[in-house]
Amino acid sequence: MKIGICCDHAGVEYKTKLISYLLGKGYEVINFGTDSSESMDYPDVAHPLAEAVEKGEVDLGIAFCGTGNGMAMSLNHHPGIRAGLAWNTEIGKLVKEHNNANILVMPARFISYNMVTSIVRAWLNTEFAGGRHQRRIDKIPVK
Repeated sequence: MKIGICCDHAGVEYKTKLISYLLGKGYEVINFGTDSSESMDYPDVAHPLAEAVEKGEVDLGIAFCGTGNGMAMSLNHHPGIRAGLAWNTEIGKLVKEHNNANILVMPARFISYNMVTSIVRAWLNTEFAGGRHQRRIDKIPVK
């Protein structure tokens, strides 16, 4: 499985550690940046990640920013993206099970790295439940 990953300046440390973690688990990882702790604008990395997920160049995505909100807002402007913001393991599981999130977003300034790996494991190991949840997802796009 190929996973795209991006962050703004607030998430560089976690993204760097998570790339090593994912590679160690056998995942292929594509880094969309940033790799610097200098201030930058999260949409500059969010949009390329979203486009790669939409085009099937990566199977799933993971993103970090300070609160996770700016990244999630930018990602969710893409019609093929369902970016779910998670700050604990249960929410990480539910954004996949109920919302079929194809990008996981986490708030780098508000959770520990141990929580990051716990959330990522839960999200990657959870299957989408379908059924009534698919009906709801089908209603997300504005027609």
